[in-house]
Amino acid sequence: MNLKSNEPFWLVKNGLINAYPSLREDTSCDVLVVGGGITGSLVAHQCVEDGYQVVLIDKREIANGSTSATTSMLQYEIDVPLYELIEMIGEEGAVASYRACADAIDKLDEICRQIKSKSGFKKKDSLYFAAYKKDVGWLKKEYEARKRAGFHVKWLEPDQIYQKYDLEHSQGGILSDQGASVDAFRLSHDILAYNIKRGLRVYDKTELARVKYHSRSCEAIMHTGSTLKAKKIVYCVGYESALMIRESFVDLISTYAIVSEIKPKLSRKHTEVLIWNTTAPYIYLRTTDDGRYLIGGEDEPFRNPIKRDKLISKKEERLLKVFEKHFPGEAFHLDFSWAGTFGETKDGLPYIGPHPDFEHSYFVLGFGGNGITFSVTGMEMTSAWLKGKKHPLDRWFRFGR
Repeated sequence: MNLKSNEPFWLVKNGLINAYPSLREDTSCDVLVVGGGITGSLVAHQCVEDGYQVVLIDKREIANGSTSATTSMLQYEIDVPLYELIEMIGEEGAVASYRACADAIDKLDEICRQIKSKSGFKKKDSLYFAAYKKDVGWLKKEYEARKRAGFHVKWLEPDQIYQKYDLEHSQGGILSDQGASVDAFRLSHDILAYNIKRGLRVYDKTELARVKYHSRSCEAIMHTGSTLKAKKIVYCVGYESALMIRESFVDLISTYAIVSEIKPKLSRKHTEVLIWNTTAPYIYLRTTDDGRYLIGGEDEPFRNPIKRDKLISKKEERLLKVFEKHFPGEAFHLDFSWAGTFGETKDGLPYIGPHPDFEHSYFVLGFGGNGITFSVTGMEMTSAWLKGKKHPLDRWFRFGR
């Protein structure tokens, strides 16, 4: 499955950071992590922290799947509004899921400091604004739900939003103080480089062909013919899990993003905030650490990579028009555009946990707009699973829920 196309900004910006060998000899480990994107990198980091011997493999180059195509907006807000999620799964699970995403942002900040990452992690506010008058009612309901749950939020009227962010044509919105942005491609490589020094073994262009299950271990056979014996396997394969798991549990979506040229005088009003709106699908905007605007959205059901990529020029035009509508005083000179594929679940939550068809194995699949923050939670849940402990979020993130 082709997860990205054209020129994702992060690939060009970073170039070839590190090179990794393919696995061509038989070996063994405690934990095999399958998938070398941001999720696999975080899971491997936690496993090394916990003292396990860890091997990580990826069938592509490291972080060259959906991690290279992400817009890397770190939000505690889940794609399903809190008040709706409460109605779907109950207040306890809904608030716990939102709280986990909020805590994940701070945890990621700690990791970036620990490994001295150059991924440009930056804490930011988050503005969720009503695009139409008809959205104001339910968005205020969302504001009240978050406030009752203890999140630090403010309601801003349209004139306040304009004064603070020069954003026109809003109908009011929720301002939160918990958000961040990062270069997830760079962060993945930084995490792996840090842990390689601590014994992590990383192999790219190494595809898992099949697995033999034994009473207390797994035997992973690679397409190269090499065999790896592991006590446990953790699958961090994102949307390609839809090809592995028999039941239908995720819908694949195509999304589009564009990045501007560097603006030497990028408005400081925009560097400190993540912006997204209530359109369906929603539009989202952030700045990069080297002074560019990034705007994404225009999502639609994924069909195939060829049809998806043919729409890029049309999506460029629409995203540019959205930017011009809301920021008429700012120029957006297009520099990069690309398409990517991600997954949506019925409740906006990830699938993290064991699956009955895969013995001694665990899945960490962070779907939707919170893929990275869900991955941080996933690494903590993996740690608990490996120790034979239950995690408070098991019941809400499990398969078959």
